[in-house]
Amino acid sequence: MKRWITLPRSDGEFSRQAHADLPPGTFEREVGKEGFFGPSAHFHHRHPPTAWERFEGPLAPHAYDLNLLPARSNDPWQAAPFLHNADLKLRWWTCDTAMPHLARNSDGDELLFVHAGAGSLFCDWGHMTYRDGDYIVLPRGALWRIEPAEPTTLLLLECTEGSYQLPEKGMLGPHAIFDPAVLETPRMDELFRRQQGEQPTRVVVKRRGRLSTIDYPFNPLDALGWHGDLVPVKVNWRDIRPLMSHRYHLPPSAHTTFVGRNFVVCTFVPRPIESDPGALKVPFFHSNDDYDEIIFYHRGQFFSRDNIHPGMVTLHPCGFTHGPHPKAFDIGAKAGRKETDEVAVMIDTRFPVESAPLPEGVEWTGYVDSWKRRAPAGA
Repeated sequence: MKRWITLPRSDGEFSRQAHADLPPGTFEREVGKEGFFGPSAHFHHRHPPTAWERFEGPLAPHAYDLNLLPARSNDPWQAAPFLHNADLKLRWWTCDTAMPHLARNSDGDELLFVHAGAGSLFCDWGHMTYRDGDYIVLPRGALWRIEPAEPTTLLLLECTEGSYQLPEKGMLGPHAIFDPAVLETPRMDELFRRQQGEQPTRVVVKRRGRLSTIDYPFNPLDALGWHGDLVPVKVNWRDIRPLMSHRYHLPPSAHTTFVGRNFVVCTFVPRPIESDPGALKVPFFHSNDDYDEIIFYHRGQFFSRDNIHPGMVTLHPCGFTHGPHPKAFDIGAKAGRKETDEVAVMIDTRFPVESAPLPEGVEWTGYVDSWKRRAPAGA
């Protein structure tokens, strides 16, 4: 049990409630421990905490356009890596045709997020279809392959040396956010049985980042049945019912979908925007001083960002104060939108991530300057 030093105090001008009814003309900034789960302090500033004039050094934020990565292949081990640490490896993959071999990740659980496309996935447990917006959790060691019916683009999230679990929902109960009953599992259906046979099949296994091949004179996806409580699961963002509060802007941790080793995966889905006149309508400025924050933009207009389109990823390193872009902040202050339409995947990592070498042009090098307020035209 943790024994935080907690001495709630206040001084100067401050709001009675975090993220609501701020002192006029001020900008709130949250500093917290363990993401949004530990002790925190809320400061009220005269100026936006992101209104810098110049930013230099390794703490600068990054934005990547994954659409520009050369990641087209029918082999998941040729997927383009772009961010990683000891707990998490992120890859980007576009597959147009059926995989010619089976894959097995022996380094950790694999989470597939389907950005685009549709098709079938075959694994030890059977067959399931997939479509855009699906999350598919594949346990470590699972044999699998996909057959796209449409060109398929996936975000691959490897939980290295760890396992994916569901978040603790506490007083909300087990049916909040999504009911476990919506989780789909593979079936040993006719399509699964039809693909079995004596055809030579290759398995490519990844362990400790290195590949090994195993050749069989038959298809090893030949199970006749199974029992137990370890099984791949699928959930689509359309089945997620987000937590909402019309009077209080909830922290992103409230939208946690999966928990990995030293990181969480959250899903932002369309929801009504706060309607209380005093409540913040956009994410609050915060430092996130214990986690790196990664956001993948799947679809829609992300309501706290400007000049970001689907297929892009942003990285806000630990210790970097960030929040809504100026245009988004102004729209929120005017209550210009009544609901969000974005779908995004957020990953908060306890330990820093590193970027893989990327082709020129993939990174938007001017991202750090996107918080600067532009002078009105003709000024």
